[in-house]
Amino acid sequence: MAKRGVKDIKPEYDCVVIGAGLGGLTCANRLARAGHSVLLLEQHTQLGGLAAWFRRKGHIFDVALHGFPYGMVKTCRKYWNQDIAGRIVQLKDIRFDNPQFQLATTYDRDDFTRILTERFGVAGDTVERFFDHTRAMTFVDDASQTTRELFQEFFPGQDAVWRLLMEPITYANGSTLDDPAVSYSIVFSNFMSRGVFTFVGGTDLIIRLMEEELERNGVEVRTRALAERILVEEGRVAGVAVNGREIKCRSVVSNANLRTTTLDMLEPSALSPEFRERADKVRINNSSCQVYMGVREGEAIPHVGDLIFMSTAEKFDAELMLSKNVTSRTFSIYYPESRPGSGRYTIVSSTNARYSDWAELDAAAYARDKAALAQDTLKALERYIPDIRGKLDHLEVATPRTFRRYTLHEGGSSFGTKFEGLTVSRGLSGQAAGLFHTGSVAIIMSGWLGAANYGVIVANDADRYLRETAGVMRGEG
Repeated sequence: MAKRGVKDIKPEYDCVVIGAGLGGLTCANRLARAGHSVLLLEQHTQLGGLAAWFRRKGHIFDVALHGFPYGMVKTCRKYWNQDIAGRIVQLKDIRFDNPQFQLATTYDRDDFTRILTERFGVAGDTVERFFDHTRAMTFVDDASQTTRELFQEFFPGQDAVWRLLMEPITYANGSTLDDPAVSYSIVFSNFMSRGVFTFVGGTDLIIRLMEEELERNGVEVRTRALAERILVEEGRVAGVAVNGREIKCRSVVSNANLRTTTLDMLEPSALSPEFRERADKVRINNSSCQVYMGVREGEAIPHVGDLIFMSTAEKFDAELMLSKNVTSRTFSIYYPESRPGSGRYTIVSSTNARYSDWAELDAAAYARDKAALAQDTLKALERYIPDIRGKLDHLEVATPRTFRRYTLHEGGSSFGTKFEGLTVSRGLSGQAAGLFHTGSVAIIMSGWLGAANYGVIVANDADRYLRETAGVMRGEG
């Protein structure tokens, strides 16, 4: 299993992966399977990045919301193992509750087609064209069209339809109507394939199983290992500085925040002035707040849905969803079957948030505002579970400052960067040979599936580079 620090570490590796989010984990595993020596560095005490967990009073809370597309099954089966893939199951009770409509859905194409035609009166051929259009889009497509323009093209003036289509995606990756339609379409169509899925047993189990797979494949995993600098010599990766020690390597894959990677971990001379300027202009996506609620052992709550997209706002408004005066939140309900053998219920409420609203609060104001968020969340939850306050034995709040502390992400970003981050992320290898980046960029490479798949894409790039340069690095070329 993972060791802490860099004591007794080898002096050189084929590749060093910085950061153990799902992108870094998957990339490291893929490279090790391909026969490369891999060192995986994580500054925190546990692996997973935002796919993390913590324990309180007998409860285990998943930090991330428990919903991702069916594609995660294929990704885990191909790039991890069948044991992990076989524990992924569908969440079949997704609920919307807002002033414009209340409904329950399995959140897949067939059910959304039924809802859009029967409930909202959209013509069947329009629905089919919309699904086909979004399904066909890829991250290399033209990004000039916004999601607002996409919706106006297919559903002009239909505010309720826009809300149905957009609200869950905004919770999933922080996107807005004015972000590129391609970033919306890829995430939405992934969910529309088969619905929303989760991992039975909790985040702690999937990360433990991944760690065991990494060990079997020979990855050297170190926690409490802070990568301080990426070393570049004569335009080529030479190593990393970690915990004050330099480790040689032929390639580096950074799973750290994109801006941290480009602007903080590299010497300015490693990047052209033009590229560094582009990196500096990459916008960080927003963050989020969570309220974690643990139900006392022996108590039970009724089935009220797996995910509840609850809002009191009159219409969908991504900016309003970021306000500290919360009008919209998602409740993730973890029933005992979510974590077999525990017999426990937990609930996580998630709201999108701005780091700036929390960053400068003094200790008293910070504690006060966290307490207010907790009480407001309980009041909202009483709509579905009237006696919930008497059933809880733990209540805890995480804010953008919490995410900044544990992940080191600039601005406590929960969703990486805006769309322009993709070209910077993909372009790093053109600045320094052997340097790659994986992580939550461009919105589409966020969430469990996006992060893991981007790890695969970048692993393939790094593998190709390592193979093509093997002879040169040995002095044979």
